[in-house]
Amino acid sequence: MAVHIAELSALSERCRGIGGGGLAEFVGDDVVRSLDWPEDVVEQWLYDFASLAPFQVGYGDLDLTTVAWRDELVPASEFLEMSTGPTDQGLIEEFAGNPDHWSEVRKHLGVPQHWESHGTWLRRPLLIDRALLHTGGIGLQVIEGRTRVGVLRGFMARGRPVAPNHAAWVARRRMM
Repeated sequence: MAVHIAELSALSERCRGIGGGGLAEFVGDDVVRSLDWPEDVVEQWLYDFASLAPFQVGYGDLDLTTVAWRDELVPASEFLEMSTGPTDQGLIEEFAGNPDHWSEVRKHLGVPQHWESHGTWLRRPLLIDRALLHTGGIGLQVIEGRTRVGVLRGFMARGRPVAPNHAAWVARRRMM
């Protein structure tokens, strides 16, 4: 049975709302569990954004049951040309324009300190193989983590030291 992001919209809203069961209720839902996705991916994408129109527009046709997530190391150079969905065009570049600011606003989470000591982000962004989105799609696209990728680009452009590879959750076609 196919599952699409719009089908999880009401569940996401209910769980995140006042009196909702939060992330625990969301990941415990039978449909969400049937996807067999890492909880970090479920939280960053489905729980946080299933009800947002841009994500429904960009990923609404994708059958989520065909997607498998892998924890991969992606070369820093690949992030230089990587884009995001059409509804967020230019956003990565905006973050890249002022990477210190976008890192510092998350100081309470230890983000700038982590960049300084490890040359990478604290939390893996979500990337998708474009072949999942349209026939002939090539390369990876940022689903979530536009700020993180922008900070990486900005630091690289300014000559700040960054790690040669960065951990990311990558969506690829599930082998049936």
